[in-house]
Amino acid sequence: MTLRLFSRCLLILLGMLLSTLALAQPAAQARLQASDAVRNPDKPFGMTVTLIEYRSSKQTDTSTLAIYAKADPKGGQFRTLVRFVEPARDAGKLMLKSGNDFWFYDPASRASVRLSPQQRLLGQASNGDVVTVSLGKDYQAKLGQEEEIADGDRQKRRSVRLDLSAVAPDASYHRIELWVDASNNQPIKGRFYAESDRLLKTVYYRRYQNQLGTDRPTETVIIDGLDPKWVTVMRYADFVLREVPEVWLQRDYLPNFKPE
Repeated sequence: MTLRLFSRCLLILLGMLLSTLALAQPAAQARLQASDAVRNPDKPFGMTVTLIEYRSSKQTDTSTLAIYAKADPKGGQFRTLVRFVEPARDAGKLMLKSGNDFWFYDPASRASVRLSPQQRLLGQASNGDVVTVSLGKDYQAKLGQEEEIADGDRQKRRSVRLDLSAVAPDASYHRIELWVDASNNQPIKGRFYAESDRLLKTVYYRRYQNQLGTDRPTETVIIDGLDPKWVTVMRYADFVLREVPEVWLQRDYLPNFKPE
């Protein structure tokens, strides 16, 4: 093979590789958005979330929250109002995610304070975990390998790994490895990393049920990145399509909020 022919072949191969990479990124982002649609209804909705913390298989704490969520028409990311229901000591407290801001309101002091999405709410569940989030708005996805993994019920499932890098400055995690079902993009498993690349938690999405028109996970299991005996379970129930008034999603309205 002459040098000229070798160079031409090398250029062709390089062009094919670049074309493949160019196609892979939109395909990865499309899978991520499809996975978001599995987790999140496309209309304003409400639900109940129960968090249960376990240490060495023993329940140590629990909390129940009412969630009201609505996508922002400007950017598509969800805005969420969280009402604390139980335990009694927390009943009536509120948390709001609107735009880049998290706010916590305590009716006892009638004061609202800014929160971090990474701050722990209960066990391994952070503020950013309990609000509704479209990962496709905050992360850029790249296709990883297709592989068979064990899901949250220890059943083997054919999956595609998506490697997510944060592009939004307020994203809860620096990067995420997300495994989705190869056939329907249902989220199966996620690993969530800090900016230092330390594994913060591993999450399994399980107990799929038909809710609001499609099969959605009704339970996530969160395992601490350092202590696998520290587990937090989040259970979702009472899904309902409902109007979420714009005024509910304003910080100044929090002292006036009354659940319907």
